[in-house]
Amino acid sequence: MKNGIQDCVGIRFILLAALLLFSMTSFAEPVTLRHAIELALQHANGIAISAADEQHASASLRELNNSYIPQLNAGAGIGKSDGFPLSLEGAAPSLFNVNAQSPVINLGLREFIKATRAEVKVSAFYTKDQRNQVIQDVVLSYAELAKWQQRLTQLRQAQATERKTEAAVEDRVKEGVDSEVEISKARLSVARVRLRIAEASGSADVLREHLSKLTGLPPSSIDADSDSVPAMPVPEQGDSASENASQEKISQEKTSEDSPTVEAAVEHARAQYLRVEGERRSLWPSVDFAAQYANLATYNNYQKYYQKGSFQPNNATVGVAIHLPFLNLAQHARVREAEADALKAAKQADAARNQASEETLRLQRSVTHTAAARDVGQLEYDIARQNIAAIETRMNSGGANLHDLDNAQTQASEKLIALQDVTFELERTQVSLLRATGKLESWALETK
Repeated sequence: MKNGIQDCVGIRFILLAALLLFSMTSFAEPVTLRHAIELALQHANGIAISAADEQHASASLRELNNSYIPQLNAGAGIGKSDGFPLSLEGAAPSLFNVNAQSPVINLGLREFIKATRAEVKVSAFYTKDQRNQVIQDVVLSYAELAKWQQRLTQLRQAQATERKTEAAVEDRVKEGVDSEVEISKARLSVARVRLRIAEASGSADVLREHLSKLTGLPPSSIDADSDSVPAMPVPEQGDSASENASQEKISQEKTSEDSPTVEAAVEHARAQYLRVEGERRSLWPSVDFAAQYANLATYNNYQKYYQKGSFQPNNATVGVAIHLPFLNLAQHARVREAEADALKAAKQADAARNQASEETLRLQRSVTHTAAARDVGQLEYDIARQNIAAIETRMNSGGANLHDLDNAQTQASEKLIALQDVTFELERTQVSLLRATGKLESWALETK
């Protein structure tokens, strides 16, 4: 009896847990695209790495700027002297000493600071490009998940219709109206729908898992809401072909200005040329501020080697150190190294600008082509639906049979799948074009 009560309690507990789980999954609200992007930007490792590089560049800039603040070093050089007190590590032996040094006039350092400031901007551009990469990944995965979810709903409806058709064909075969081969055809139609459902379900699960890794949400709670995807911007159309070409040329030129990759390459080239100037001006004269204080001990024999009464334990020196580099072949070699790096960076910037311009043109042409293909697919699907309506009308008058309707429905399903695929391909190309023109983030995170 006791075991029966425990089993009953256990069963009730399992049922309660299942009910809670069902209620949590049933009433989970779809994740909007904006919320998914915000979560992905918080969890993306690539953005964190780029942010760390940006912090490193900023710290390097502060290091150079702080060079103008005198560096104070305190210490002691304690030791016993036998004879004249020789220096310890370049300083006289002392009980306590303080050194201060900083550049006052150093034209090379000024150029190196400018170059490092440019590298900070380069790091910021790379961080922006990484953000765009994450946003593009989320948007495309989200849009594709919405496509598969929509297809799953339509396929399940088609599956119910095909099963009804299969049952109707079986009845016709039993009555002797149709042959056995018609049953195989009906079962084939059901199997094809089941295959497509398996494909759509598997693809949706993979995309949910990918979005889970991007956003940190559990895969079971991710449900795409197609209404949360902003409408794609409509490209401006001119009144003539020449005007359209002019607008596209302006768009390509603007891409070179707005693309973070191009901006990073251009700024890096500028930084390299500033380093060339820094290396060249390191051959110019420079002036450093220097100061030193030392408290000398009597057991180092200072009083034996200086005139009587001239020795004092407390000593200080304040002044400037002037450097006049007359011959420095190593520095000349560093100048040539910097010139080669600057030339390389300039060529890389030109290549990045040309690549961005070509990619923008390719995406513009691809959008035009895919939009036309989408329009064709839409018309073909509309015709297929009209064909279904026409066959249903003919069936009422005896001019068509169940097999004609099944074939028309199959064709309409194929046309719908093709339309969904080409529509998603158009969205993919449009998103890539938005990223190329620097408008992706503002489009994806716009307030609806």
